Amino acid sequence: MTDTPSGTGGVVSERLTSDLPVTDADAAADLVADDATVLVSGFGSVGYPKAVPLALAESGRDLELTVVSGGSVGEEIDVALVEAGGITRRYPFQTSKQAQTAANEGRIAFSDRSVGSLADEVQYGGLVDSDTAVVEAVAVGEDWFIPSTSIGQTPAFVDAAPELIVEVNRAQPLALQSVHDIYRPDAPPNREPIPLTDPGGQIGSPRITFDPTKLVAVVETDRSDTPYSFRDPTEADHAIATNLGEFLEQELDRSAVFDEQLHLQFGVGSLGNALMGELTDLNVGDREMIYFGEVIQDGLLDMLDSGRLESASATALALSAEGQIRLFDDIERYAEDIVLRPTDISNNPALIDRFGVVGVNSALEVDIYGNVNSTHVGGTRVLNGVGGSLDFNGNSLVAVCALPSTLKDGDISRIVPLTPHVDHTEHDIDVFVTEQGIADVRGCSPVERAERLIDECAHPDYRASLREYLDAAKERGGHIPHDFERALDWLN
Repeated sequence: MTDTPSGTGGVVSERLTSDLPVTDADAAADLVADDATVLVSGFGSVGYPKAVPLALAESGRDLELTVVSGGSVGEEIDVALVEAGGITRRYPFQTSKQAQTAANEGRIAFSDRSVGSLADEVQYGGLVDSDTAVVEAVAVGEDWFIPSTSIGQTPAFVDAAPELIVEVNRAQPLALQSVHDIYRPDAPPNREPIPLTDPGGQIGSPRITFDPTKLVAVVETDRSDTPYSFRDPTEADHAIATNLGEFLEQELDRSAVFDEQLHLQFGVGSLGNALMGELTDLNVGDREMIYFGEVIQDGLLDMLDSGRLESASATALALSAEGQIRLFDDIERYAEDIVLRPTDISNNPALIDRFGVVGVNSALEVDIYGNVNSTHVGGTRVLNGVGGSLDFNGNSLVAVCALPSTLKDGDISRIVPLTPHVDHTEHDIDVFVTEQGIADVRGCSPVERAERLIDECAHPDYRASLREYLDAAKERGGHIPHDFERALDWLN
């Protein structure tokens, strides 16, 4: 680790200092206006405030809140507040069925945003006029606090909001301060390059500082994050991991960029977690394998424990219940290799480019020309959001889309002639991996991309139909041939 902290502020041993406006959750919730724009901490469904949102949901008030989070949050916000009818507008990501249904029915105006640029959009870009920031911490002082299990956009949110409510959560270990590295880029147009040259290094402080006149309430809580529940890896997951490993080994031999180090990123979720765990057997020779991404999941703990991973830099600890216990029980050891940063650092395009990251993200479906739909079923029904996939797909040295070739026990092909919604265009993805094989489409024309995706990644049950579609479309001509009437027949 070559980088050093610019100022740690000292080790904190007490959760609260004296002379703070300590109150209960109901009283703090009363400070939030009915139509407030509320900025909340949280990313990867961890590190979000719990007591104050729950108090708002149970208040019986006629709320019309705009809620902006760093990423996904837990049920106190995206279930309880949604079911209470308290949220009318939501940014930038959600995962609960209740929030999805409300967005698809138009009861919540949901705006899907890339998380990497959200801090700037809130603080400088006019996305919202914020009223209150409500954040979770493990300790708080007069003009500082230490975040809990995620950082996300919290530093920017605290700077942007005129009022601040801090929940101090005793269920989260105080030792989390040892993994935090809070560094804020300067405001444009005087923004200096981020001085991070080693993903495992530290350039900031474990504390988030604020103007003490903003602090209106401190609430003590003792409520754990809702942990992730990762499904067991499927046969398809194992096959995808095998194919991904084969591609990575080929890439290590091909490119001198990877002679000394391999920097990886994986999207959040069960497939990403499975891929992390499976890559413990990846043959990287004497190279260092380093993670530079958004979330620490159980699979990364496996890689660290096996000695295969040098360090892991992210913005959140999105772990299962077992993973949380594992980390918290040995946090001093893990802190030697894990660092959490704000999202405008963890997802920063310049740093992704600087480290030559190989980004691995998944999708709902991919069309034969390489356009990727990550968010909308049938092109209309939103599931969650693009999260950080835009940041990594658009800026990684090699962008990989990994997904099973089918859904619903093979009844639906995830390789389709034309996806009705596009989150990542054919210009963004370099390599596609399914359990069927690998399609490296770098340098391919549209028709060549289609042929490779059909032959290498589509399920055998659908290859003939996809080839038939491509042949019929080619008869119509064009650089990207399509038969739109036939393509619509594939919509589910």
